[in-house]
Amino acid sequence: MSTALGIAGVSAVLESLLQGIFTNANLGSVTASALAPDIVQANQGAGAQLQVNLFLHQVTLNSAWRNAELPSVGGDGSTRLSSPPLALDLHYLMTAYATENCEAEALLGYGVQFIHENPVLARSQIRATLSALSATTTPIAGLLAGSGIADQIEMLKLTPESFNREELAWLWTALKADYRPTYPFQVTTVLIQSPAPLLSTLPVLQRTISVLPSLGPFQPTLVAVNPPNGQPAACLDDTVIVQGANLSGVTGVVLSNARLGVTQTLTPLANPQAQSFQFALPNPTLPAPQPNPSDFPAGACLVSAQATQGTETVLSNGLPLAVAPRIGPSWPPATIASGSAVTLMVPCSPYLRVGQQAYLQIGGQQAPADTFSTPTNTPTFTYPILSPTDRPVPVWLRVDGVDSPTINMTTTPPSFFGPLVQVT
Repeated sequence: MSTALGIAGVSAVLESLLQGIFTNANLGSVTASALAPDIVQANQGAGAQLQVNLFLHQVTLNSAWRNAELPSVGGDGSTRLSSPPLALDLHYLMTAYATENCEAEALLGYGVQFIHENPVLARSQIRATLSALSATTTPIAGLLAGSGIADQIEMLKLTPESFNREELAWLWTALKADYRPTYPFQVTTVLIQSPAPLLSTLPVLQRTISVLPSLGPFQPTLVAVNPPNGQPAACLDDTVIVQGANLSGVTGVVLSNARLGVTQTLTPLANPQAQSFQFALPNPTLPAPQPNPSDFPAGACLVSAQATQGTETVLSNGLPLAVAPRIGPSWPPATIASGSAVTLMVPCSPYLRVGQQAYLQIGGQQAPADTFSTPTNTPTFTYPILSPTDRPVPVWLRVDGVDSPTINMTTTPPSFFGPLVQVT
């Protein structure tokens, strides 16, 4: 594959090959260049020498290669598994500049003939051209030999393009340069790929296949994860009920928060049965400071059952579970003074990790957590203006979209059970 210098390498190869064509054409002194047309025009004047310019006016994605490989990261969103190539088509304008009769047409004729006779650039031709360029004094020329365009899977193909008069007029108007005899063509395909190291999976040494006379699932399968008391989320210390099939051999449950890169395996399980088991979210006592807290973070996580089958440990399918934050029992106070720039420190569990989004909601008034650079269980929230309320209102903490519990779901209709605070 090519490096990020692949585009520059293609332009340099074409420029050098064209220069060789005109050197042997007996047309006098002809310069091949790869500049913007307005720059070429600024350098043209009375007695200017003959010049053929290549201008890369557009770069587009190659549709055939665009989705050729798998995604570049794993399911956790952070592990890099592969590096799909960036497939590009390069669109050029070849323009001839001359001051005498028929000279521009002659230059363009040689250029068009070169493209017609070289629909595919040979790898040896590209290597030789880039090697010769590396000996010049151009600062970037010494780097282009390592661009990799001669070694990529796809060879470079030159094909004509067709513009109507309106398209050409629009293009040259945008270039702010006077129109000159021009031939559009494209180069297909430059495959750019990062040389950064990737994570590869190990080869499979042995495949073990078991066939059982059953229409049901053989592996442990989860169908529901239920927080207690009808709540939409579970807090630390809560007992969660998991339902499914073939759960008799389950020995543990795996919780994973892919965004934060946190995974915990919980054992033992409570009340294990063939179709259900229970587990409690641990709530360790963690005094501050804790640069690497061991409690499970609030937010959305994935629950999987872990079982032993023979000598192997297998995981079931995963189901989502929302882990809710909880405001400390010592907060809130009965009343909070209203005003501007009101800062409140709220004790909570679990610890907030760096990068989590936390908000404090007091009735209908919300404030984001102040920036913190280390995990904290006492975040602060600053309200630009905190308005008074006519009665005590519910207070809750929202972390990564999951709210701390404030509603009793066991009553009909559901009711607020706190905490409550009044802004005076």
